[in-house]
Order: sequence, then structure tokens, then C-alpha cells
Amino acid sequence: MARGRSPRATRPLPPPLPPAERTVGQLVGESMRTYGRNFWKALALGVPVALVNALAWQVERGQIQVVFESAFLLTISYVVACAIVTGAPLRTRNALVAYVVGVAVFIPFPFLVAVFVLPGLAWLALVGLAVPAALVEGHGFRASFVRGYRLSRADFVHVLGGLATLALVVFLTQTVLFFVLREYAENTRVAAATLASLVVSPLLFLGAALLYGDQEARLGSARDRGKERDAHVPHAHDTDGEGSPDPPRESRPTA
Repeated sequence: MARGRSPRATRPLPPPLPPAERTVGQLVGESMRTYGRNFWKALALGVPVALVNALAWQVERGQIQVVFESAFLLTISYVVACAIVTGAPLRTRNALVAYVVGVAVFIPFPFLVAVFVLPGLAWLALVGLAVPAALVEGHGFRASFVRGYRLSRADFVHVLGGLATLALVVFLTQTVLFFVLREYAENTRVAAATLASLVVSPLLFLGAALLYGDQEARLGSARDRGKERDAHVPHAHDTDGEGSPDPPRESRPTA
């Protein structure tokens, strides 16, 4: 007699939470699904990362030069990832502004990471959403930073936790893949690291782009809750409202 399936095995997975309620774990899962749905486009996001690694391995290059080259290259991946996630076109003025904003965002990042990882992630969490704000909403340079700051403050813990989790997942996965490629495929250290960063790093950019939708939804829900609270507060000059202590009285006819 065939053994029946376990009820747990046939139970459908719960539907994903909406962006306004998405957890960090679901952010990572949605980043993987986005990667799978747009595999070849997303894989191209790892090319600038591989180039940055190649530049960093050239010890004769100055550190400041590598920092600026990294900012110009990594911004390409982030802007394209935002376009993949949001569907925003790239051949527009908004994309050019988003690229300039992204370069300004990424330049301080290596110096902050050199002190400690957390300050660098906190900087990206605080101003990184200015890039999709410029691409999607069409803000100028300064207005994009203002908008990105407002989006990050809608739930700063979610942005910082999401970036930190994505960075940890990418780092661990990339490290494991590096040793696998080097051990079993007989690749050199440089080749193994390049392949590992090419395949895994797009997950970080896609997740960072998804955070824009999360924070936009959170900011909108907070604004709606504020409107609901204001709707229950009567106007100070409304003396004719229901329950007013001084209801209007009809004037009596004069004798």
C-alpha cells in the first residue's frame, strides 16, 4: 500500500508579503526570484564587479584611483538593477542623473568601509535610495538625495538590515563558490574569484533596488495612517459639529 504524502509536504507556501510589510528574509528571497526571472540581464550586473576586483588586484595602482574607478563601475550595476526591478527606461535624462547621483553615493563608501563595515552600510542605507529616486521619479541631483533620505527614514532599520543581510549572503556564497571553483575546476585564484563575483554579486544590487519599493510603500502607508488620524480630529473652529458643547441657538423673534 502506497504511503500517503505528509500534509506538511502538500501544504502550499504562504503568499509573499506586500512591499510595505516585507521582511528582510523575504527581501532576500524576492531578490533571488528577480535574479531567476531576469537571469541574463542580471548576470551582466556582475561584470563591473569583476572589473573592480581586477583593478584592485593590480597593486601598482593607487588606492584613490581604484576608489574612483570602482564608483564609476559599480554605479552602472546599481542603476541597471534599478531599471530591471522598476522597469524604468535607461536611455533617458533620468538615468544620467541617477548615474551621477550613484557615483556621488559610492565614492565615500570605500573610505567608510576601511574604518568598519557598518558605517559604510549605514551610509548606503541613508542615501543609497537617491539613485532609484532619480531614475524612477525624475528628481534632480539635490532633490534625489532629499527624496532618498526621506525614503530611508520611513524604516531605516529595514534598509540597514536588508543591506547587511544581502551583503552577508553574497559574501558567504561567493566565498564558498570561490573555494569550489578553485579546488575542483583547477582554476587560478584570480579566475575563481572573478567567476564567483560575476555570478553572485548581482544579488546585492537587485536586493538594494527592491528596497526602494519597500520604502516607498512604507512611506505611503505611514502617510495614510497620518491622514486617518487627522480625519478623526475635529477642526478647532468647527463649533457646529456633533457633540459641540455650544450648539447653535435659533434667535427669538423680537417683540
